[in-house]
Amino acid sequence: MPLALLALAISAFGIGTTEFSPNGLLPDLARDFHTSIPTAALLVSGYAFGVVVGAPLLTALGARLPRKGMLLTLMGLFIAGNVLSAVAPTYGVLMAGRILAAFSHGAYFGVGAVVAADLVKPEKRAGAIALMFSGLTIANVLGVPAGAWLGQQYGWRMTFWAIAVVGVIGLIGVAALVPRTPRPGAGLRRELAAFRNPQVWLALGMAVLGWAPVFTVYTYISSTMTDVAGFGTGAVPVVMILFGLGVFAGNILGGRFADRAMFPALFATIGATAALAFLFVPAAHTKATLVVGILLLGAAGFSTVAPLQLRVLDVAKGAPTMASAANIAAFNLGNTIGPFLAGITIDAGFGYTSTGWVGGLLGVGGFAFVVVSALLHRRTDGRRAPASVIVTGASERQPA
Repeated sequence: MPLALLALAISAFGIGTTEFSPNGLLPDLARDFHTSIPTAALLVSGYAFGVVVGAPLLTALGARLPRKGMLLTLMGLFIAGNVLSAVAPTYGVLMAGRILAAFSHGAYFGVGAVVAADLVKPEKRAGAIALMFSGLTIANVLGVPAGAWLGQQYGWRMTFWAIAVVGVIGLIGVAALVPRTPRPGAGLRRELAAFRNPQVWLALGMAVLGWAPVFTVYTYISSTMTDVAGFGTGAVPVVMILFGLGVFAGNILGGRFADRAMFPALFATIGATAALAFLFVPAAHTKATLVVGILLLGAAGFSTVAPLQLRVLDVAKGAPTMASAANIAAFNLGNTIGPFLAGITIDAGFGYTSTGWVGGLLGVGGFAFVVVSALLHRRTDGRRAPASVIVTGASERQPA
């Protein structure tokens, strides 16, 4: 394993921790800024907005920068955003700090995925991307709970200071370990030209809808546990840790699967995520099945990350950076759409288990994008390759 991947994973850990850190600090934030908890919760939505906007914008601005220089610049922006959050005198300044940190998120993972893939042999690219994203999955297991504990013990500002320190460690690691690369051969015009390929848009559609079931269900898991399955509030952190363990395992397995066969990996991971969201509806009514269901959903959902990221790199060809960053924005768009639609069904009186129906239907939409992409791939590849190649399956990139 190249040590540069470890540096990328450390930075990913810091970024993943800051994304959801307010979740465990909402009462303290609401009290200090004299606002309601739903208003304080907008700090999470504001971050997601920053990711969606910042990913393509900063990637476009840095299209001509060497990728290592771009990563260092983005980590500097991330550190500045968390320092601003830590010293924020008002709610508005804290929101500005959150959005500033979020601007680095999408572009960092977009550029970092390209760098990670270039560090290893072609047949190991998905595994390298998964290793970088393991920092994000570990953040869900350890970083977010640790940030919540730190904030409860020493005040919420200490959480953001600690995240800033992690950012500094990541920046030093990138500076020391990531090899220098020449300026990207593709300028902004060529990067944007990649979006003329319908397969790029199909890949982005897979990311939005195929990924959406995960946070459609997980966003409301605390209320589902206590109001439907009958758990006490003390069990919520334990189940969240189990979800994080599933996330970590699924991320690694998805990377290995995608390196062997792309389309089978996409069909299996997105199909399983949609199916498990539907199965969560009956599973949520008993404690044991809810725990198993949320663990498996985390594993299946995060097993889609590496295949989806590698797919967009494959179809964007010589101009992958902007498409890769757009894919990160697509993941966050799924994070926004799914919980929003589930909130509507809950308010309409369908209960917390309706999150499974909403997530499952969104996952079916993502699966449909995979089907269309596979058919288009088969048709266009058939025009270029001899029939014997298609029949024998000599290329591991052929759809199943």
